[in-house]
Amino acid sequence: MAVTWQPSLLDLGEPTAIDPMLAGRRRIALDATSWLDLLPSWVHGGDALLEELTAGAPWLPQRTRQMWDSEVTEPRIVAQWPDLATLPPIVEQMRVAVSVAYGTDFDRVAVNLYRDGRDSVAWHGDRVRHTHVSPLVVTVSLGARRPFRVRPLGGGATVFDQSLGAGDLLVMGGRMQHDWQHAVPKVSRATGARMSLTFRHSGPVGAGG
Repeated sequence: MAVTWQPSLLDLGEPTAIDPMLAGRRRIALDATSWLDLLPSWVHGGDALLEELTAGAPWLPQRTRQMWDSEVTEPRIVAQWPDLATLPPIVEQMRVAVSVAYGTDFDRVAVNLYRDGRDSVAWHGDRVRHTHVSPLVVTVSLGARRPFRVRPLGGGATVFDQSLGAGDLLVMGGRMQHDWQHAVPKVSRATGARMSLTFRHSGPVGAGG
């Protein structure tokens, strides 16, 4: 798979590394029961990881979704690791770090590839809301920065609008998946590729880690 993006001058030749303590993360309260944790530039040397995942992640055929009477192609590419033993070492380090930090066993890892500004994901809540009361969803953004927006369920004003990329860590917690929606909109100008590594848990919050 071939993608293009503008490498960061700060990442040139730098090996991929993280702070396992997640020092400096900031909590943003959306309401009394929903929150975001944000840690900019958690991943250093993320360009090397983007290249590694582009070449070696277990990419799935481009998925389709049913939209009313039509079947449409999902405007992004997804990879999933069915066996955690096959994770790249740095991705396993990330998984362990967030599992320890949040006291939760993140046992499901995937990556979403937004190839350019035309790829996107519409307003939604993640499917874990159907199985968990207060799920945690961890995302790590690599490559080009793209807007990540949050609004109340059912519409309303955007309350969080942050350009994520270049190793930023974002954690969605509490009842956010039930009461709020998030999106990565299309952008009108040409932009490079962005990857979003996601870590989810099949067990309850506080189990393992």
